Amino acid sequence: MEKSQLGLIEQSFNVKYSDGVREALDELPDSFTITDPSIYGHPIVYASWGFLEVFGYSKNEVIGRNGRVFQGPKTNRRSVMAIREAIREERGIQISLLNYRKDGTPFWMLFHMCPVYSEKDGRVVHFLGVQVPILRRRKSLGGGIGRNGGVCHDGGNCREAVYRCCRREVCSNSIMGVDRAVSVDSVAGLDHTDVDVEGPCEASDQEKTKAIVIVNNIMSVLANYSELRGRLVNDKRCCQSVTSLLSSSLTISFGRIKQSFVLTDAQLPDMPIVYASDAFLKLTGFLRHEVLGRNCRFLSGEDTDRGTQLQIKQCIQNEQPCTVHILNYRKDGTPFWNFLHISPIRSASGKVAYFVGIQIEDTSEARGKQGLNPEMRHRSVVAAVKVAVRGWSMGASTS
Repeated sequence: MEKSQLGLIEQSFNVKYSDGVREALDELPDSFTITDPSIYGHPIVYASWGFLEVFGYSKNEVIGRNGRVFQGPKTNRRSVMAIREAIREERGIQISLLNYRKDGTPFWMLFHMCPVYSEKDGRVVHFLGVQVPILRRRKSLGGGIGRNGGVCHDGGNCREAVYRCCRREVCSNSIMGVDRAVSVDSVAGLDHTDVDVEGPCEASDQEKTKAIVIVNNIMSVLANYSELRGRLVNDKRCCQSVTSLLSSSLTISFGRIKQSFVLTDAQLPDMPIVYASDAFLKLTGFLRHEVLGRNCRFLSGEDTDRGTQLQIKQCIQNEQPCTVHILNYRKDGTPFWNFLHISPIRSASGKVAYFVGIQIEDTSEARGKQGLNPEMRHRSVVAAVKVAVRGWSMGASTS
């Protein structure tokens, strides 16, 4: 790992939490990781001792890596994509997943992931991922036991591996106030040779509840140590402002694009603007907080052609790109002719996540400039935005 990457990982914790947070997390016996979506590649910035025990890695082998390294040839791609989509949409997910230990042996786990929000502005600062091994027992150990009893059925002919936790631990940390569930540190030494990798393997209600309890315990630690730092975090977004809906890593990537453009969220009602470039603000005269959260129609005015507006609406409904010559208005009311190009932006799953709108003012000065014509300038911005969004959504997975 490069020194610059290591520095970012250290800063990821040191800036948000007070001293002692790692030691407090180290006392928890559960298997979990914490990742930072603002760092390129969405790396793991913390891995618990329980996680290292289950997966068979050392801490140095895990920190700085993306969670996809624990996947293998039989890991369900749809499940992986579901996790990626949850990360992109900054929401929680609980899903059964086949992962692989360092020695290559597969095992089923219940993966529970949730975003960690800044209470100040609602931005996601980390993702917390909890791994609960799904308890699997030989039928001879409890024939006829139902799902809640811990047997993983797969069509009545599942070859069951011995997959039991052997002891229970009680957490003495007063912050938790909840009896600890089954410890995971006895799982790593079990026989994995008889695991049915085809699946699916559903977790029991007890295992799902256990994952929620673990998440709550970890969030209590993070909240306590972030409060001491004066940067309180929460597992629920307290600030619902649209300004915080775009990930910090995408914001950084978009900041490198110097052209005037806005990004709207295709999944939100009325497709609000979630990003506006500095060049757009300079062109229109608006401040950023006056733009974010609004539909782009506020740039239209009395003499804006309604037929052109209808053309834009139809292209958006059909998820198709379009280029128009439209009369728009600045904040001070002065009109300007705009070479506007709108294009859908798809995530790695192929779903339209955003629309990008690129504005080039039509002036005699602009027409006389040497360089790329408007069409080429439009294409260059669309390409840059697509690379940023697809790269982020592909690299966002933690499993």
